[in-house]
Amino acid sequence: MTTTTVETRTLDVPGATLTYDVRGPLPTADGAPPLLLIGQPMDAAGFTTLASFFTDRTVVTYDPRGLGRSTRSDASLVQTPEQQADDVHRLVAELGAGPVDLLGSSGGAVTALRLAATFPDDVRTVVAHEPPALPLLPDADRAFGAWGRVQMTYNERGWGWGMAAFIAMTSWQGEFPEGFGTESPDPAMFGMPTEDDGSRDDPLLSDVASAIVRYQPDIAALQGSSARIVPAAGIESKGTMTWRTSESLAAQLGVDLAVFPSNHGGFMGGEYGQTGEPEAFAATLREVLAG
Repeated sequence: MTTTTVETRTLDVPGATLTYDVRGPLPTADGAPPLLLIGQPMDAAGFTTLASFFTDRTVVTYDPRGLGRSTRSDASLVQTPEQQADDVHRLVAELGAGPVDLLGSSGGAVTALRLAATFPDDVRTVVAHEPPALPLLPDADRAFGAWGRVQMTYNERGWGWGMAAFIAMTSWQGEFPEGFGTESPDPAMFGMPTEDDGSRDDPLLSDVASAIVRYQPDIAALQGSSARIVPAAGIESKGTMTWRTSESLAAQLGVDLAVFPSNHGGFMGGEYGQTGEPEAFAATLREVLAG
């Protein structure tokens, strides 16, 4: 594996300055589209290992506004798919090498779906890896109830308790029963603190990202998009919330679900303390993009 130099750049957009990283030449030397990797609330750092397996392609990663190195000047903390997609649209235009191939993971997959529906000319293939878009679920009402209890636990008891409740929700197999999450697991079970440090600004657990989990993908627009949409999920996630959202998305679009190795963070190689199967993940991504 060769080493590719990383060039860090910034882009001013309405209300924010985005920081992004480019690995490889722009425009691309062989005319192949850049590969854009996006997450939410994860920033570019989470894709470091995955990018290292694509040294033959120009890879672009970025920090969403207000996260990592990207700053906000719009006096807001709220994250919405609409705003995120507009930011990515401006980023693709700045690259001058579109349309791009795009892997969006978690909230980044929600952004990718909004981008493909709104700016289809920006993307060639969109791999939407485990989008947490709860309206896709048949038990969406109970899922929203469970999500509300995660947020309530966080607001009342702090980060450790909120994260433990979040883990319980996202690891649950199958549809959520009525009242799921009424009893919160002890964070000590997961090696997390039980003490409340008083902060309530977590980009995952606070209300700033609620618009992401509440996003209803525009199925008709995606079916009519010039972009190829590939719902995807990790095999170890089978039966969990984000496997089921991906599976439902595939069914509604009338396409096959692309099954990737590992889990929700299967592309990671130790970033944020998570290690999946990044090499195998990269190989599957290559196959899907070539599909």
